[in-house]
Amino acid sequence: MARKFKKRIVPEVEITGIADRGKSVGRDSQGRVIFVDKVVPGDIVDVLVYKKKKGSFIGIPQEFRHYSKDRIEPFCEHFGKCGGCKWQHLDYQAQVKHKQRTVDNAMQRIGKVNIGEVLPFLAAPQTQYYRNKLEFSFSNKRWLTREEIDSDISNLQDVLGFHSPGSFDKIVDIQHCWLQPDPSNKIRNKAREIAQSQGLSFFDARSNKGFLRNMVVRISSLEEILLIMAFNAGEEDKIKPYLDALLEAIPEITSLFYCINPKPNDFLLDLEMHHYFGKNHIEEKLKHVRFKIGPKSFFQTNTQQAENLYQITADFAGLSGSENVYDLYTGIGSIALFMAKDCKQIVGIEEVAPAIDDARENAKLNGIDNAIFYAGDVKDILTDNFAQQHGKPDVLITDPPRAGMHPKVVEMLLQLAAPKMVYVSCNPATQARDLNLLSGQYEILKTQAVDMFPHTHHVENVALLKLKK
Repeated sequence: MARKFKKRIVPEVEITGIADRGKSVGRDSQGRVIFVDKVVPGDIVDVLVYKKKKGSFIGIPQEFRHYSKDRIEPFCEHFGKCGGCKWQHLDYQAQVKHKQRTVDNAMQRIGKVNIGEVLPFLAAPQTQYYRNKLEFSFSNKRWLTREEIDSDISNLQDVLGFHSPGSFDKIVDIQHCWLQPDPSNKIRNKAREIAQSQGLSFFDARSNKGFLRNMVVRISSLEEILLIMAFNAGEEDKIKPYLDALLEAIPEITSLFYCINPKPNDFLLDLEMHHYFGKNHIEEKLKHVRFKIGPKSFFQTNTQQAENLYQITADFAGLSGSENVYDLYTGIGSIALFMAKDCKQIVGIEEVAPAIDDARENAKLNGIDNAIFYAGDVKDILTDNFAQQHGKPDVLITDPPRAGMHPKVVEMLLQLAAPKMVYVSCNPATQARDLNLLSGQYEILKTQAVDMFPHTHHVENVALLKLKK
């Protein structure tokens, strides 16, 4: 039987970097790694270590001996309570420095690859109101601070906002969110106000009861707004008055959908979407390409940085107009359509079939006839027969999910031996693993990191690979 871990105080831990999920990292006097909540690089702090995990320790600050020069005052009243922004208390330029260090460490420790050139980190030009999509939850229980709990305030309140980390049934009631531009705050606050005035019940996650569950707000750079309301039950006598009141209070809404979700989880993409008002989509634009976005469409959450990310991808690809291009994990074809004008043909593969429907629709919208899309798992679709049918790629673009590429896909890429490859990643660790597997046949000419999500640990990285002679 394993011995129970004994909590202890580790004095004067210097915090040196950032890690996943808002934690920072430091080392004790013996060089052992400690992950700590609610500190920033540069802090020196006594840490209460309460858990050991995979050779490292996890702790919380007990007493600050020295505050980092990079500490700043958070701009949001909800910081530290909701699960949105993790690094508002860290100066943005320091965030950029540590995100680049995260990428560099992954390439060196996991990838063990030589990189010809590391281009300057592309910081976000906008660090507030940068998201085009947010999802909020209704709850009949408000998340309380320790002070509120000690004062015997009841948490039985109807609220609308975000989950607090580690709490599935209590919601931080958000008054003003700095992540999405206006009229996002107006929409959320009116949705709460109207529901309360109509006496509608808010969801109880423990009992799976309550009428109002979730709302999704999409706001495009073209000033179109798509709203999805998720109800726990199809009570038309409640749904229609509520939605009508929302439309009257918020005339800026251009598309309104609702769905019925009696399931124990909040996943909406497997549900039927009922079109209630306006167009059945909104439109977004990334430079020269327009996109129709429906209630189930995937689209990059930071429109401004998505343009920059795709431009870097296009610059790395260096197309002249004659190339045959493959775009793996194409999603709604955003990269493929962005680059179609610069190549002879581009072939996209994506596992999610509705995303491929969107890709084909958006190709028609833009008059693009040299983009071909296939629905299916990349490891199953990308075969020798597929390459014979479409021709071997001159340039291959891959933008896999956080888990990176399946080993079968890596093996097939080595067989295809495209002269040039551009690897776009939202997880430098799995990208570094895949680059290591490819490095026997490819050299990594250059990389560039892009910040799509300020005040979080997330970072994108683009790598250009060239086939060795």
